[in-house]
Amino acid sequence: MEVVFGIDVKKDNTAKHSDVLVSKMNLPHNGILHHGRGFSKTGLLMNLLDVIFMKGNCTTEEDIWDFLGKMNIYAGKRHFIFGEPKKLITQDLVQLKYLEYQQVPGSDPACYELLWGLRAHAEASKMRVLEFLARINHLDSSAFHFGYEEALKDEEERAQASGCPSVPPAVPSTPSEAEANSAL
Repeated sequence: MEVVFGIDVKKDNTAKHSDVLVSKMNLPHNGILHHGRGFSKTGLLMNLLDVIFMKGNCTTEEDIWDFLGKMNIYAGKRHFIFGEPKKLITQDLVQLKYLEYQQVPGSDPACYELLWGLRAHAEASKMRVLEFLARINHLDSSAFHFGYEEALKDEEERAQASGCPSVPPAVPSTPSEAEANSAL
């Protein structure tokens, strides 16, 4: 449910021993793009944001389709949950400002790339999508060394921007991690 729909099942704190479904993001209509129809797109969006983040905050459309192909999601082939995925990714999620879709400058033939959109930056964080990636892969977030360091930096910047006390920076555990961090 987490990978496909982007929701967690959490225990409700009532005496009824019931569970509650909690969305990973605050998408309008819980990620259902056409009010009253279809399934939540939150899981797909979280996966797309993960791929973009792990590819250096910008990735080619080709990389996205390679990744989605592993999930049996293909451009031009209607998916029973996501509908037509190319339209969903390059139009619907772009229109909602969760993704940016732009031509790679100087590419001939034209190639396109995807980046996080303004709403993705506002409603998600790099740490949140990294935790999502870690959870679906049964790993700890810190297992993604380079991404984890960047996510910590992002968390610190968000805390400073909101006026909250800053998060202490992570100390690189190896010299190579320190060199990788200085390259940021």
